[in-house]
Amino acid sequence: MGLFDKLRNELIDIIEWIDDSQHTLVWRFPRYQNEIKNGAQLIVRPGQVAVFVHRGELADVFEPGHYELKADNLPLLSTLQGWKYGFNSPFRSEVYFVSTRQITDLKWGTPNPIMLRDADFGPVRLRAFGTYALKAIDAKILLKELVGTDGQFETDEVTELLRSIIISSFADMIGSRKIAALDLAAHYRELSDDLRKMACERIDDEYGLEITNLMIVNVSLPEEVEKALDTRSSIGVMGDLNKFQQYQMGMALGNAGQGDGGGAAGEGLGLGIGLAMANRFTQMGTAPVAQPVAPPPMPTSTTWYVALNGQQQGPYSADQVVQGVKLGQLTPATLVWCQGLDGWKAASQVPQLAGAFQQGGPPPLPPT
Repeated sequence: MGLFDKLRNELIDIIEWIDDSQHTLVWRFPRYQNEIKNGAQLIVRPGQVAVFVHRGELADVFEPGHYELKADNLPLLSTLQGWKYGFNSPFRSEVYFVSTRQITDLKWGTPNPIMLRDADFGPVRLRAFGTYALKAIDAKILLKELVGTDGQFETDEVTELLRSIIISSFADMIGSRKIAALDLAAHYRELSDDLRKMACERIDDEYGLEITNLMIVNVSLPEEVEKALDTRSSIGVMGDLNKFQQYQMGMALGNAGQGDGGGAAGEGLGLGIGLAMANRFTQMGTAPVAQPVAPPPMPTSTTWYVALNGQQQGPYSADQVVQGVKLGQLTPATLVWCQGLDGWKAASQVPQLAGAFQQGGPPPLPPT
């Protein structure tokens, strides 16, 4: 420090801290050799306290206000200094300003998942994160346990410790409460209050700090478990799976029949899907479209091929072809072939399929 700075500091008789930061907890007032004049003015603003430290011993603490420093308002420092009749010369003492306002934009979160036993899913891994607010409530304990001789003490120097305490408290709390993972969201407020109390019990008396507010923002399951839950929820929304499959089959056949983007191959694929789904419905005993007259029985060993838009599709079983007729995918003019036919024939001209096109009632009389 230069001569000019030395002289200037000796002439200054106002001790104050204008805090323009957002995360400073403790700040030491700079003074050459820590000399303070008799009668110096001490200004402690709202949200601050001033602590005098003499030769490593904590002395007087001043709440917000305006003070003139004399022996009568420095009783502890006077005892430490050994002044019996007051003092007129400068005295040496360090002055620490401690912020007592709340610091609100602090965050916590679990760096690694917490293993728990859940009633619904068994062993699961949970992650959690949230926010909290911090405040100094005992300046002497804070200076003694955390600050030491630091000229400036920021929240960054203590947030890692506080996050560890919060996460440890969260693990203890969530393990003892045994709340199902799917029910945690309904208890966020209650759990947040309990977590704040548990964390405060571990830091209030030990570090002179208090967590004034703590919020659990989210508790989440692993990504693969969340995807499984989404699938399960989707199935629940679908309701009757048989009806949902019928709907999907109808949509697929309708899109294939329009011929958009797939051409003849797309239409053939649509028919194949439709016939396959129809076969599934037949096996389940559920017919997609009710018909007044059941088709005649057909040998299950017969293999059929169908011509659609000049493309050969198949092979299909007899049941699949009949279902294709019922769904309107095969018309009387659709060409079909199976083993035993001498060539491709219209479906209505094949005896095994002709009955499938009857919609009830006798056939028309032959002309007289």
